[in-house]
Amino acid sequence: MNITKKRLLIYLGLSFGMAWLIFLIFIFTGHTWTGSSPEMLSLVSLGMLTPAIAHVITRKITNEGFRLTGENSMMLGIDLKGRKWVFFLLAVILPIVYATLGDAVIWLMCPEAFGEAEVSSFVVIIYPLLAIVQGVVLSFAALGEELGWRGYMMPKLIELMGMPKAIIVGGIIWGLWHAPLTCVGHDFGMDYPGFPYVGIILMCIMCTALGTVLTYVTIKTNSIWPAAFMHAVNNSMPSVLLLFMKQNVEIPLWILALSYIPLIILAILCFRMMIKGKSITKENTH
Repeated sequence: MNITKKRLLIYLGLSFGMAWLIFLIFIFTGHTWTGSSPEMLSLVSLGMLTPAIAHVITRKITNEGFRLTGENSMMLGIDLKGRKWVFFLLAVILPIVYATLGDAVIWLMCPEAFGEAEVSSFVVIIYPLLAIVQGVVLSFAALGEELGWRGYMMPKLIELMGMPKAIIVGGIIWGLWHAPLTCVGHDFGMDYPGFPYVGIILMCIMCTALGTVLTYVTIKTNSIWPAAFMHAVNNSMPSVLLLFMKQNVEIPLWILALSYIPLIILAILCFRMMIKGKSITKENTH
């Protein structure tokens, strides 16, 4: 078996095995995503660290080494030269843009879900900044995922099958990794037609779109840090429109699906730029 394929399979087995063990403990103790204590949700958050742990174990048992920077490394370096700093900046700004536009779609399709903000105008103004700070400060858990997915899985997939297929396959893998949590209400709840299968499919679509953008900033900087920051800010729900959304409001799943359109458009742009950049590189090597 090709050594790259072997390493990838070992990594995926470890990442899924450890994470799903944690997720299944959460599920079989009778918990759901919306009806759990902070302690149990913290247990689930440990699952976000398993891709990083799987990365380290795979490198150890396959004698791949632990280079922090450079070719076949863990991509833990930070280099701001050559305008790479732009992608670090975009990593914390773009989630605010696509999340706000996505919530604007919800507002257009379901205006009854919104009302007056229950916070001061000052909080409304600085909310995006607070989301960035919270995301960056709390990026440790997101780093756990990105060290695995973008720092290990995606380079292996790209080597094995090329960029286009790797983006799709990587997104599906990442989405399926979340499947146990999707089955207990993560992101989409539990009261929608086709539960939980439609939710799992939507999760794969969302992970493919977000994964494309995260892969793009990783490739442009040769570092997983922008992806970790972006992932963390994304998880901090940076849209200021959330402050105007009514509590306990039921938004149809199809409207939630439409709210991913801005992210999908961004993903398509990043995908095109990655493919174009790869083509230019090939031409320059001939």
